[in-house]
Amino acid sequence: MPVSKSKKSTKEKIAKPYSQKATKGRSKISEGFTIYLKAPPKGLEQFGTFADSKQAPIHRWFQYPAGFSYRAVEHILQVYDIGPEHLVYDPFVGTGTTVVVCKSKGIESYGVEAHPFVHKIASVKTNWNFNLAELINEANQITFELDLTRNRSVSIDTNLMPELVRKCFSEPNLRELVYIRDYIEKNVKAQYRLLFQVALICALRQASAAATGWPYIAPKKRIKEKNGLEAFKRQLFQMIDDLKTISSELRNTPSHIILGDARDSHLPDNRFDLSFTSPPYLNNYDYADRTRLETYFNGYASTWNDITEKIRSQLIVSATTQVNRSDYNPENIISDFLKSAEPKVARILQESVNKLSTLRLTKGGKKSYDIIVGQYFNDMTKTLADNLRLLKKGGHFVLILGDSAPYGVHIPTEEYLGRIGIGLGFQKFHIQKLRNRGDKWKSNSQRHHLNLKESVLTLEK
Repeated sequence: MPVSKSKKSTKEKIAKPYSQKATKGRSKISEGFTIYLKAPPKGLEQFGTFADSKQAPIHRWFQYPAGFSYRAVEHILQVYDIGPEHLVYDPFVGTGTTVVVCKSKGIESYGVEAHPFVHKIASVKTNWNFNLAELINEANQITFELDLTRNRSVSIDTNLMPELVRKCFSEPNLRELVYIRDYIEKNVKAQYRLLFQVALICALRQASAAATGWPYIAPKKRIKEKNGLEAFKRQLFQMIDDLKTISSELRNTPSHIILGDARDSHLPDNRFDLSFTSPPYLNNYDYADRTRLETYFNGYASTWNDITEKIRSQLIVSATTQVNRSDYNPENIISDFLKSAEPKVARILQESVNKLSTLRLTKGGKKSYDIIVGQYFNDMTKTLADNLRLLKKGGHFVLILGDSAPYGVHIPTEEYLGRIGIGLGFQKFHIQKLRNRGDKWKSNSQRHHLNLKESVLTLEK
């Protein structure tokens, strides 16, 4: 007799979609079938977005446009019964969502991030081992001193700042923000300095007179500017309030944020029970450009070329701004490693690259989508292989992914990566659709009108 819906446990309701009988999916590359699961439970549709995290303690400190829901991590941990006796890994840890959730549940975790500024954010969000009374005293003292000395900012020359930063703030407000930045560097105790610096970073968009909502910065669109010092103080004390909510027994849960490369993590073999991530989507989203205001303000870079050399070059290829066409041969772009892992996927990808190479010549922008499609899968194949090496037998690699259709050529990212994973040595995979994507662009006659989606790809070792 079926169990009534009201009597099902929370865990049963959450886990059931991952254990339903699979149905055959249409795929031109698979022998047999690709496993697609039935629709996810209500509420999972937003797992690939940052919406749930915007008001959640710790997660809300920096509202990264490429973030995903902390609830997605909680869900997967529950599905696979991951607890304090296990070890979790995120190869694209971003601002630390996976690691923050694990830490809040007493689970040791590792995360790798190639973007140096984003790595800094994740490092702060996962450092909870403070003496709160001393931290509060430091915050009160420093903000009091800033109130007393704020008029000294008039001597600061903001002409040394990149133009984009100058356009986002009035001259007095920018001088004050720079003064706060320099004051923190000189006067805050070393053990608290990074927390204060991130509080200021997080306050930049709150204080700006330009429209700085994610993902774009629009200096020509003006909004009501907020005082930089007041925005900083609000952010700092909100962060301290969030730290107060963490129980003392969880503060020392080990978490490791590594500045490194997801394609080659250098972590030990057969160590992790679960790998969970949301990698860059193949959607021409420039992750380095989206944090340009923060990286410029903090001196990580000062020009477009700086960002390319210091940041874009470290990331897996997913945007045309990362591509110099002279560095690639699109006619033979698929790596030998990918070809050996999954020849059929490699052949179909090369066909898509060839088609895009022709199509781009008919388009005004002539964007190098052909290059990024080929190189994206080369990079992700290395990432899959590294995660296969890291996982224990029976472990799972779970990815939140979006498919894409550059110049109208559909690339079913989740299925291709699933098949590549099998070729590398994973035992099986399945796909669960979360939501439709791209609906807001349907009125744009210059774009394709293919239905795109966001999905969860799960590979088992």
